[in-house]
Amino acid sequence: MGRQSKVDPAELRAALAAVGEWLRDETADAPDRKVLAAAVRGTARTLEADAPGHSVEVRVPPFVAVQCIEGPRHTRGTPPNVVETDARTWLLLATGLLEFDTALDAGALTASGSRAAEVARWLPIAQL
Repeated sequence: MGRQSKVDPAELRAALAAVGEWLRDETADAPDRKVLAAAVRGTARTLEADAPGHSVEVRVPPFVAVQCIEGPRHTRGTPPNVVETDARTWLLLATGLLEFDTALDAGALTASGSRAAEVARWLPIAQL
């Protein structure tokens, strides 16, 4: 699962800029699926590269799932530590516009397993 190739910072900034208005104003038109996918995948793959490992799986369906954070490797079935959310919530977290605990308390993301919340340490990934 997941390649740990570093995402080009300029490409990441461009992908986030393309969704920035929508992230700051939920009443703005949602970005095209391809534009949204680029921002989600870019931020998730940056997390994967910045926090290498296999102990936590971050899922943003239907766009991406990456494994990150050092620790025991998971290879079969449902991982014991999973963070899952929708694309908008993920991008809000990735850009620092939403705090992990706030999203968790609001039910905008699920974090199962004893190590899932460690993802918060690596957020935000990039500022808008």
